[in-house]
Amino acid sequence: MNRNITTKPLTPEAFAPYGDVIDAKGAPDKIINQGKCGRYHDRASVDVTPETGGRVGVSVFHAELRDFPYALDLIERHPEGSQCFVPMSADPFLIIVSDGPDAKPHAFVSDGTQAINFHKGTWHGVLTPLSGNGMFAVIDRIGATPNLEEHWFETPWEVIEG
Repeated sequence: MNRNITTKPLTPEAFAPYGDVIDAKGAPDKIINQGKCGRYHDRASVDVTPETGGRVGVSVFHAELRDFPYALDLIERHPEGSQCFVPMSADPFLIIVSDGPDAKPHAFVSDGTQAINFHKGTWHGVLTPLSGNGMFAVIDRIGATPNLEEHWFETPWEVIEG
């Protein structure tokens, strides 16, 4: 099996099976704040499993910058909650998703103005900023029970820029 993955641009349609693309493209849904602010309303759903006592929290992640080719040796998922990454700079980042540990992953590159929200249980790569400061606001489940499953690939995938 070919172990190369070529990146694609991040679009809402291509990313839909794995989560939401959050952006401010098009006309705002509402004008608020005395007519001085456009609200792009309800762009993603935060989904946490209430039976485990978790809650929604906001954290800040500071990740090391990466580059191409990128060796993908780990994917992970969060079975008890969705996970939203909002870049704190207008810089692109790499998003990797998969239908499971035995499936070929897919790789997307944000355009620098997009955030993403992984659906609960979606297999994905780690936070991979390509430029900028590597800072992200992260909205996800906070709780006492484990919410992380990891899969390490015996042979890494090589992600190349498309």
